[in-house]
Amino acid sequence: MDTGRAAQSAGEEIPAPVPGGDRTLSTERAEPLPFTPDTLLWDMTGDIRVLLYLPAALVLQVAHPAVGAGVDEHSVFRTDPWGRARRSLDSLQLWIYGGDRAVEEGRRLRRLHRDIKGTDTRGRPYHALSPAPYAWVHATGFPVFLRAAEYLFRPFDEAGERRLHAEARRLGRILGIRERDMPGSVEEFWTYFDAVVHDELERTVVVEELLDPRRSVPPPDGAGAALRLLWPVLRPALLRLQVFVTKGLLPPVARERLDIPWAPRDERRLRLFGRVVRAVVPRLPERLRYLPVAYAARRAARA
Repeated sequence: MDTGRAAQSAGEEIPAPVPGGDRTLSTERAEPLPFTPDTLLWDMTGDIRVLLYLPAALVLQVAHPAVGAGVDEHSVFRTDPWGRARRSLDSLQLWIYGGDRAVEEGRRLRRLHRDIKGTDTRGRPYHALSPAPYAWVHATGFPVFLRAAEYLFRPFDEAGERRLHAEARRLGRILGIRERDMPGSVEEFWTYFDAVVHDELERTVVVEELLDPRRSVPPPDGAGAALRLLWPVLRPALLRLQVFVTKGLLPPVARERLDIPWAPRDERRLRLFGRVVRAVVPRLPERLRYLPVAYAARRAARA
């Protein structure tokens, strides 16, 4: 995703690496293995900090001409932004915390994208389930998880980075991505990532919109009267923060490719923001720190 490396979150224990973790992913299985509490993604994906780093992965995704065109032409992110975000987040939570339902959710997503096709900005026909763009959408998670760990959790060391990559491949199988369409090692991943960034990514219409802090966003669905009244004041500040964090969590090579300015002062501000987040979030009660699906799964696992 989206560079940072990994170890453990501030004040949080990260499970020890599983011996031979990559080997369990090297052979085809009838059904991918669901995620369990001993995995890194189990700890990170349901944490409320996902709300801060997920937009960076989305920007990387829609910077691909085929993905950007598909979202531009077929998504309801403009007319129903909160509903679209909620459904995406619910789906993501099922991938990690859904147990046996995770595989079915992967199948549902493929059915949902079956009829999404058209022509991209370069005049090339695209289909949402074509191996290259479909694999790219999944691939954006790994560098962004690493960036999130560096700024919002704690950076991974080399062993942790390799373990995270193995788990990302495991997630890819849940989403129905073929083994041959996913880089087999961390080194192969960065070669693949750099090639896609330099050869494919561009500042699409959707990228422009997602990075515009002045865009029109209605109050959240179900917002009370007080929030609706204050929304014109709150919206600009919240969008500026969201766009700032999104830009900062993009891998530098992607920022350069997409012509997104990022000054040393911005970097200092982001690291200060990250220190505050790392100090506050681990101290929250579990029911506030984790999203509802993740919180329920964690409680059920302990029971």
